[in-house]
Amino acid sequence: MTHPAAPALGAHLVRQNGTDGVRFAVWAPEATAVTVQLFGPDREATGSVPLDAAGDGLWSCFVPGLSAGQAYGLRAHGPWHPDTGHRFNPARLLLDPWALGLAGDTARLALQVGHAVADPLKPQQHWAQHQPEPADNAGAMPRCLVVDAAAELAAGAAITPRPAIAADRVVLYEAHVKALTRLHPDLPAAQRGTYAGLAHPAVRNHLHRLGVTTVCLLPVHAHISERHLLARGLSNHWGYNTLNAFAPDAGYAACTAGRDPVDAAEAQAVRDEFRAMVDALHRDGIEVVLDVVFNHTAESDLDGPTLSWRGLGQNHWYAMGDRGVPHNFSGCGNSLNVSEPRVAQWVMDSLRWWVQAFGVDGFRFDLAVSLGRVAAQGHAFDRHAPLLTAMQQDPVLRSVRLIAEPWDIGPDGHRTGGFAPGWLEWNDAFRDGVRAFWLGHPATRGELATRVCASSDKFRHSARHPLASVNLLTAHDGFNLADLTAYVHKHNEANGEDNRDGHGHNLGANGGAEGPSDDPAVRHRRDLWRRALLATLFCAQGTPQLLAGDEIGHSQRGNNNAYCQDNALTWLDWPRADHALNDFVAGLVALRHRLPGLRHARWCEGRPRHPEAAADIAWLDLDGQPLTEAAWQSPVHRSLAAALTVGESGEPAAHTLLLVWHAGGDSPLRLPPGRWSLRLDSARALVASGDDGQWFEDRLPLGDPTVCVLVQALHGKADETPAAS
Repeated sequence: MTHPAAPALGAHLVRQNGTDGVRFAVWAPEATAVTVQLFGPDREATGSVPLDAAGDGLWSCFVPGLSAGQAYGLRAHGPWHPDTGHRFNPARLLLDPWALGLAGDTARLALQVGHAVADPLKPQQHWAQHQPEPADNAGAMPRCLVVDAAAELAAGAAITPRPAIAADRVVLYEAHVKALTRLHPDLPAAQRGTYAGLAHPAVRNHLHRLGVTTVCLLPVHAHISERHLLARGLSNHWGYNTLNAFAPDAGYAACTAGRDPVDAAEAQAVRDEFRAMVDALHRDGIEVVLDVVFNHTAESDLDGPTLSWRGLGQNHWYAMGDRGVPHNFSGCGNSLNVSEPRVAQWVMDSLRWWVQAFGVDGFRFDLAVSLGRVAAQGHAFDRHAPLLTAMQQDPVLRSVRLIAEPWDIGPDGHRTGGFAPGWLEWNDAFRDGVRAFWLGHPATRGELATRVCASSDKFRHSARHPLASVNLLTAHDGFNLADLTAYVHKHNEANGEDNRDGHGHNLGANGGAEGPSDDPAVRHRRDLWRRALLATLFCAQGTPQLLAGDEIGHSQRGNNNAYCQDNALTWLDWPRADHALNDFVAGLVALRHRLPGLRHARWCEGRPRHPEAAADIAWLDLDGQPLTEAAWQSPVHRSLAAALTVGESGEPAAHTLLLVWHAGGDSPLRLPPGRWSLRLDSARALVASGDDGQWFEDRLPLGDPTVCVLVQALHGKADETPAAS
């Protein structure tokens, strides 16, 4: 019998009427017939099994005698009417969307189109004139594999349990499995760029020393490269082009040297290596969150391949527009129809599988607005859309981290702050507001204050809390930190699109020279900016996210859309790491853990929390006085201070913090009465662990761009809380 935690659809080991075998279950609601093609160990076809119509669009059959490791594919019969969305072609071998394993080469699958075309790299015919390709393509397709779901779930249950991390202590670290470790000199060559490499002690020690609690991995679902990249001799490095939502991509597996598995044994080894990585990180107290792509599939637009979903019933799998053309809210050629219950089931089955069979601790949803678009509402976004609601109430998923990228390119697609309570969201308003303040773009002190207080204009509604704001300076998409402070313009020529790709609004600055510079003044200015930006990130309310490589000064030479650069442009440059910057970032994270005011999980009110206490936050100008309305909105002044008097988890405050953001100029700050211990001065790369730093009274001299944190213990109170272990 199928394990109760396994997906109901797909291919599963069962015992029926005393006989062992495999039950196949496929959803193809508009097909007229569905068959399973069986294959032997040498990839030769060994038989074809017709499935029975089981009602509700399901096709199923029990095949006795089959066992784990059996290779198979699907064929679906039905109408070919492109104008009405029907593109059935039984000559195309299809992948089972619910397959738990794959074997075979996936390098050029983008060319496996379902229609007749002279050269799939150079499509010319209009979609409505497409005719079905009659040639059988089984020889070019990978095989699905029957996997013992019960054994996989048992292996997942044996992984070290998820670390217990308080929400206000979470520090996210966005990383690409391969790019993070491909050039790491302390790893064995065979483990560089792999799951095993991420699990290596040298990498885990780096994460632990930084204070990272949660690694957010760019997509690890099995994926392929698009046809336009194949035409240019490039590949999809980031992985936002999902082929299978249940199997780890073998390109990051040391056990296969990064190639696709050739059989069930190698596919099993890839899964085991991924689990070992999660287990190793859990043992070090680090969570694993996966970036997942459920807004579109690898089938691209209608000139793209027919690999699975399109061939089983495009009109149900995809959100369809006019004349048989899918909507394209993703910008990648199609959008999944998550309003369809079976499509939502597929998403939910995948998410539960990664939690239960692989031990992952949460998900970051790419273009998550697409997951909240409801067909019955004209594909408008609804934060209580069925799929989003299902994730939050599901017994398996409701306890994991759910992080939204709160936008897509569809109508009204920018929804930062628009998700329901319980979700975390990437905050582009923080990114842009903080960049503008430090790098000389139009900005005000009022804007900065709003951003460092968890963007209350975006998130303070519907009982949401400040930690819902995922604060980030940079991400995989766009400039990294080194390039943000060294380039004004994007330089994406290596991508082969004449520098047309990538975002043009970067709010960067170069310090006086575009790109690499040996000028000491330029380099000094850039270092000041980088430390000030990082200090702003880790001294702000909300949940901080650091892009891997920013802590060591890695540059992508101005490329702000490096999705197709699987080379030294994106591989972190460990041999030339900026160790001083790395030490500074580690100090910032430790300071955040020690001082509750830097990770305050409640909205500030500007008034006392307890009788006879000071206001939880008080904003000050350089003269030590509250800011006037005009001063708040001044586009000229770039200095601001805030006195924070808050305690740990709502307890009475033990000290007052004075935070200072000063974008430059010789202008001393008049301090509130008393003695203040300087714990952070980003201009000097100073992060003090206690009262061994400098003390100030009356005035704090300010010159170069800096973020400062000063501490004043309240009478009779301990100075600060201990750092998290």
